[in-house]
Amino acid sequence: MTGRVHVVDDIESLQSLCHPLRVRILEALREPGSAATVARAVGESRQRVNYHLKGLERAGLVETVGERRTGNFIETLYRSVAESFVVSPQVAWSDPRRVEALRHQHSLETLVGVGERLQRDAASLLDRAAFDAEEIASATVEADVHFADERDRTAFLAAYLEALRELCERYGAPTGEPYRVVVAAHPAAAAAGDPTKGTSDE
Repeated sequence: MTGRVHVVDDIESLQSLCHPLRVRILEALREPGSAATVARAVGESRQRVNYHLKGLERAGLVETVGERRTGNFIETLYRSVAESFVVSPQVAWSDPRRVEALRHQHSLETLVGVGERLQRDAASLLDRAAFDAEEIASATVEADVHFADERDRTAFLAAYLEALRELCERYGAPTGEPYRVVVAAHPAAAAAGDPTKGTSDE
């Protein structure tokens, strides 16, 4: 059984995902299939599909899961290593100063990690909605706030967390269906020309 989501965090895998035919092949291999069955599914020649299958296998995006005899031939069966793929921002990091900055700023390191996990979880939930016909109960709240100085910001966060404490205590018992609640506060990226909101609850 493949996993829901595979995080692409290396250049070779990213290059494989950049080819539109390879993306279609990965979609066709949500269930095990041979080069011939994939070729029929994507409308390409077996030879061309087989070439791209080998590239995907080298990149670790598909795996062999067995063989099947068809007449006098034995076909290799492949399957995608996951049902969906997301690209980690770290795959584009070449300057070691980013890693060094995360080592010295723990809260920023946590923010980056939570952002990646949120992207992965959202992709998994989308697949459940798309392929399992699930109605996904979720909510997202975004808000812009402004702080005059560091003391202002500290007071806001203290009040914010205190308001959430009672809810977390009330619903934090390990019973019922688990949900993840993320509370994040960070400088608005819009200040650097990005329209992304600055403070959010997810």
